[in-house]
Amino acid sequence: MVEHGDIRVVHRGGGNINFREPVITQDSRFLLCASGDCLKVFSTDTEECIHDLRGHTDLVTGVVLKPSNHLQVYSCSADGTVRLWDFTDGILIKTYVIGYPVYSVYASSNHEGVIFIVTPMQSDKRPESFQLVALQLPQSGEQLVEARELSAVLSDVSSNPVAIAFGRGGEYIASAKGSQLEVYFFKKQKSYRFFLKEDNKKGGKNTFTCLACHPKDDCIATGHKDGKIRLWRNFNQKKEYTYSTLHWHHSAVSSLCFTPEGTNLLSGGVESVLVQWRYNQESQRDFLPRLGAAITFITVSPDGALFCTSHSDNKITIIQSCVKVSAVIQGLVKGESGRTDLLVDPRSKALVLNGKPGHLQFYSLQRDKLLYNLDIVQQEYIHELGLQQFEVVKASFSTSGNWLATVEERKQKVAELELNLKLWEFDEQTQSFVLNTTISAPHEAQITAMCFCQTTDSQTTMLISTSKDRHFKVWQLAPAQTEDEGPSWSCDFVGAYHGLVPECCCFSADGSLLAVSFQEVVTVWSPASWELLTTLSQPPGAIRSLCFGRQSCSKYLLGTTAKNLLCCWNLLTCSLEWSTSMDTSLLLADPLSENMAAFCCQAGCTDLFVFKPSEPRPLFSHKAVCSGKVTRAVFAPREEMLESCEERSQWLNHSQLYFLTQNMELMTFTTKAEEDRLMASSKQLLIDDSVAMTPFYLLLGKHRQHQQQENQDAVSNLSAERTALPQGSVAIKELLQTPAHVLPSTSFLCSMFVQSLLISITDSREEHSHAGEEMEDKKEEEDSEEEMEFSTSGLQPAPVGNEATEPAAPPLSKAQVRELRRVKKLDHSWFAGLLNS
Repeated sequence: MVEHGDIRVVHRGGGNINFREPVITQDSRFLLCASGDCLKVFSTDTEECIHDLRGHTDLVTGVVLKPSNHLQVYSCSADGTVRLWDFTDGILIKTYVIGYPVYSVYASSNHEGVIFIVTPMQSDKRPESFQLVALQLPQSGEQLVEARELSAVLSDVSSNPVAIAFGRGGEYIASAKGSQLEVYFFKKQKSYRFFLKEDNKKGGKNTFTCLACHPKDDCIATGHKDGKIRLWRNFNQKKEYTYSTLHWHHSAVSSLCFTPEGTNLLSGGVESVLVQWRYNQESQRDFLPRLGAAITFITVSPDGALFCTSHSDNKITIIQSCVKVSAVIQGLVKGESGRTDLLVDPRSKALVLNGKPGHLQFYSLQRDKLLYNLDIVQQEYIHELGLQQFEVVKASFSTSGNWLATVEERKQKVAELELNLKLWEFDEQTQSFVLNTTISAPHEAQITAMCFCQTTDSQTTMLISTSKDRHFKVWQLAPAQTEDEGPSWSCDFVGAYHGLVPECCCFSADGSLLAVSFQEVVTVWSPASWELLTTLSQPPGAIRSLCFGRQSCSKYLLGTTAKNLLCCWNLLTCSLEWSTSMDTSLLLADPLSENMAAFCCQAGCTDLFVFKPSEPRPLFSHKAVCSGKVTRAVFAPREEMLESCEERSQWLNHSQLYFLTQNMELMTFTTKAEEDRLMASSKQLLIDDSVAMTPFYLLLGKHRQHQQQENQDAVSNLSAERTALPQGSVAIKELLQTPAHVLPSTSFLCSMFVQSLLISITDSREEHSHAGEEMEDKKEEEDSEEEMEFSTSGLQPAPVGNEATEPAAPPLSKAQVRELRRVKKLDHSWFAGLLNS
């Protein structure tokens, strides 16, 4: 058995970005939000994720900007820590260890060095009992600090972060829970409580759901379950408080927020409408409708330029002052039902699963971004609790990706079930799927499984559906009869086996065999004649899933049972090849290799085993890949095959395995070398976050790259022409090598260090003067050479007396002559002055 070694489980996307209220930075350039156990930083212009701040080991439960430094942010987590980040550079600055799970965090400029957190009450045995405490942040140079100075402010508060807010810049703090509103004044160190009746006269609910405090006036806005908004005043006195009521929402108000100047109040709920109320003129309202899904949180930027709404479909909408939507940050949509399996579109290589109600979402695995939603139900979704509406429960792609089959159902009563089977054809012109055939009531009961078969001759496309009505049906594509009519689908065969209910079905890779499980029996059929070829026996227990082997292991059929068994049959001998005891929650086959993956649930965690049906030992195993049960996973083919020679990572060469956790986080397996390569490429492809990704920007992308390349070449040429800096100078060595505690003051070293880096102007002037002198010397030299030639052409005088016997002086070279002339021209007056002194 091969352990995981250098293969690691990494986060590839997904995660709930709507779990907590997002934060907009001071300059409105970035948006920060909690996503699982990390903190994400998005650009408000390009919608791209700039940083993924990781360090927490559990769910991040709150984000708040540091009041004294607008470039830093606090995050709290259920792991019992509060962390301080520099979000512009993506750096963890400090970690404060609390020791208790933290569920939300608040900060105010009036309380420097103190943050307020919500933690469980240790003395209370009730599981839903929380308290608001003030945490004094210790001043320490260490990165990991224990913070134990806690002082209780309010007891029995809500863990919902929108139920607590500061008022008047931090003079008081308000908390709402149930039907009680509590206001604590820091100067008085006194709190006042106000109560409402749980039910009003008309049967509505007065329960508090959220609140917001006016930034300048003594006014608290509270939202309630019946859709009303109350504006509380004079709450600094117990008996003389008053409140006025606003009402537009038909259901619970989920979030409230005042603008920074306090001129407007924003509210939202399940209606998907952002309502803007004029403060002190509440009869005047503005609406921004059709935002797509129920609003969960509302945030306003510190300068009031941007509004931000979080939605139930894992989406964050950025709005320009309630006028228009400027950007949409869409995460992996967590469908309310999550009934379909994970699929990969053969054409776009996108991940396909349930999205918002009645839709399938196509999600890019490479960019961690939603591509588009396909409306399957094609009916307007009504936001009303208890109303049963159509939902997509099954989906399947053909091998070529030309056809998509979906099943939608609506169950209003126990005896009534509405079913629709829809076949979608890919349109090359529109590059999307177009509805081709709708089959109403394809079965008399709920459909349990569905799969396509693309036969080897590529002439016939078949679809199999199994149902609790004890039958399975074969739907076949019929060619177009006339030019005006397109192809259509019809039922070709109906099969059954002894009145048993079929649970699952699967085609072999070549389409020559069909396996259908009927409770504890596996039946094998021939699609050519629809003849029952054989039945396979196995130990007691209903079959939960079936899967054919691929390539060299195509003779094997594997299945999982309700008695926690994984069985493998040999189709050549029609006998059980082997079986093993494991609680398999999911069984998958890699379409491009012989490998199969089995996710097994054990002790609250999920283990992964990768194996070949023909070999007795697994190729790879990984214990506890995540907590909880994995029910959805898929093998996604790679665009470029890896060339890994190590045995333990060869199963990753052709396809990559993705799976979803219970928190809708998309995880995958990768090697260290592949992760390093992706990190390097992502740095090269980093987009400038200050430039919006418009079509015009994409059109000029090559021109911008060419300009940047020219600038880089010019800089490199300029640096090559410059004189090399004195790397070995005494100042640099003294600054870098001397211990810090014996160094002189920085002001003393600074001038030495800066001067060592500067290029002297006198040197360049001397070079120019030297060049001028050399030109003059060359000119004089040429004149002297002409004179010598002229003198040597005449008669030479004969030596007289002793002069003829003296040896002649050696001739000077040209360089020596030039140097001698230069020395003669120098000013030596300073030397005479020195001698006279």
